[in-house]
Amino acid sequence: MESRHYIRFLFFFVGIATLLAITWNNLPYAPPDATEDFDCTTYSSWCTSKNRFQSKPLKEPAKSTSHHHDHASDTPHHPLDPLTVKEINRVRTILTSHELFKNSFPYAFHSITLQEPKKSLVLNWNKGDSLLPRKASVVARVQNISYVLAVDLTTEEVTVHETDSSSGYPAMTIEDMTSSTWAPLADEEFNRTILERGVDLKDLACLPISLGWYGEKEENRRLIKVQCYSMKDTANFYMRPIEGLTILLDMDTKEVLEITDKGKNIPIPKAVNTDYRYSAQGFVIEDEHLVKWANWEFHLKPDPRAGAIVSQARVRDPDSGEIRNVMYKGFTSELFVPYMDPTDAWYFKTYMDAGEYGFGLQAMPLDPLNDCPRNAHYMDGVFPAADGTPYVRSNMICIFESYAGDIGWRHAESPITGMGIKEVRPKVTLVVRMAASVANYDYIVDWEFQTDGLIRIKASTAYENMNQISNQAENLFGTLLSENVIGVIHDHFITFYLDMDIDGSDNSFVKVNIKRQETSPGESPRRSYLKADRNVAKTEKDAQIKLKLYDPAEFHVINPTKKTRVGNPVGYKVVPGGTAASLLDREDPPQKRGAFTNNQIWVTPYNESEQWAGGLFVYQSKGEDTLAVWSDRDRSIENKDIVLWYTLGFHHIPCQEDFPIMPTVSSSFDLKPVNFFESNPILRIPPNVEKDLPVCKAAASA
Repeated sequence: MESRHYIRFLFFFVGIATLLAITWNNLPYAPPDATEDFDCTTYSSWCTSKNRFQSKPLKEPAKSTSHHHDHASDTPHHPLDPLTVKEINRVRTILTSHELFKNSFPYAFHSITLQEPKKSLVLNWNKGDSLLPRKASVVARVQNISYVLAVDLTTEEVTVHETDSSSGYPAMTIEDMTSSTWAPLADEEFNRTILERGVDLKDLACLPISLGWYGEKEENRRLIKVQCYSMKDTANFYMRPIEGLTILLDMDTKEVLEITDKGKNIPIPKAVNTDYRYSAQGFVIEDEHLVKWANWEFHLKPDPRAGAIVSQARVRDPDSGEIRNVMYKGFTSELFVPYMDPTDAWYFKTYMDAGEYGFGLQAMPLDPLNDCPRNAHYMDGVFPAADGTPYVRSNMICIFESYAGDIGWRHAESPITGMGIKEVRPKVTLVVRMAASVANYDYIVDWEFQTDGLIRIKASTAYENMNQISNQAENLFGTLLSENVIGVIHDHFITFYLDMDIDGSDNSFVKVNIKRQETSPGESPRRSYLKADRNVAKTEKDAQIKLKLYDPAEFHVINPTKKTRVGNPVGYKVVPGGTAASLLDREDPPQKRGAFTNNQIWVTPYNESEQWAGGLFVYQSKGEDTLAVWSDRDRSIENKDIVLWYTLGFHHIPCQEDFPIMPTVSSSFDLKPVNFFESNPILRIPPNVEKDLPVCKAAASA
């Protein structure tokens, strides 16, 4: 019987040792001189040499925008600054002498991050004040038991927090993933199986795959599944799976528990046609993490689980000159990627990439001029290895000013008025970007800040993969992409945590329903019109939103105590995008764990323990500690410190253009001012004139 392969658009992270040692030396390119000729298509973000949106002159561009320095000398300047190399080493020293660790083996630190001070203390802190006490939040496994600890860096006091009875394990460490990919090689049956498939062990590549939770047989052991590929004759080894072979491994003991091989008659795809290889800053970064640009300022830091965290985002009002609060904290809370193949080798592939693998841990050094433009500034991440030793992820985040020829606003009077008026203003944005390389996936998350007060959050992805089964139509779980290659249908859901503080912490959520209104007989030649009904959510269940095309609404976060000149409450609205919804059965084990995707919008009262939509411990969790569980408590949210949650969703039915590397696909949603300003905040921005721009010529003529 003929067999066909499935490209599996899988979403797991490569757990290879080289990730710990990667550094990236940025190319020493200087930005172009404003008078020289260059290709403005290539350097579009540089084609505004004068930032018309910044009150003070630009800094002289450095010869290189690479960000390299000795992190051992780092000093925190802001209460939200991430832990430094010195602080992580201090935490490690304190803990290794603590009674829980000093006589215990094995142990591993799954995360060491800043325990952020109370929100009220951060909001009352001003630059120049003494730094708030620095504490570390630690998730550790000691003799196969999970612990959450707090470490006071000043007093050296260690507080061991009780872990609740809910299921789940911490996100894997890089060492977990690395050792799991090598462990099967110690098993004779595994090696024999590989050789029987015609694969030389030197050509073998194996990857760790989180397995979710599907019943009691998977409890009380930290398990992982491993699947393998042939690297022979291609760098794109995801195109050459050893299909049907799955190894079940105990991640703590590295014992091979089970080898399932249901693909002995399935050939490995051929390698042919699978390979794919072939500044000046208009912003200021103070104290390493405080970004100031145009009318915006915010705190930015890398995070091992979330990737990038934006805090205390504030915008300057053009009328009053006041710097106003918009968002206290925003980040990627969870990524849920279920595959739609129920067969034995596939059913468990329902990844939770932030909570199982660490979205930030898998962030790769950004490539100057390709990942980010010439005028980018780079920020490093400092993370701990499993033994607590800090290491640096170079160029993890880039920040750059972008001008792509978009228009901020324009208006021209009709010629019939006889008034020759035409006014246009360009749109310039500040972009914060990070990219996680997720095995054969690459995910890019952008935070775009615009001068009109809008924040756009965009997720992009590009990827490729494979799987295979027989060619029976009823077993075709995807699209035939190439000879013997089928792409499996799957979903992507990216849930964002958005602690909105519109002119203060006490806010309300308003659903503005757009309703059809019928006219009365004889009232008007019209039979119907639209009106807006504003409904303030009293409790959490009032704010559980499923988007519906024929039940339109706007979704506002307002400050009911602060009004505009004409009496409207100031606010921001979420403008939805990427609105695919999960179609899985609510009782399906993956959907229980991913229940935070049951709605596109949720609103919860602020609780510092409720930040991860899938729960604190996601690995092999059953779904008892998710956003859906918290929200069903139906707590009061009117005129409270509230958190908005939004989920971007993609259904992906692969097509031939996705082979062998898929073009980037993007989707975004906006946080947009609504009655926040008294009028158009960029109305008084001056237009560009000829001398403001570099001289640009086409790189080539037709």
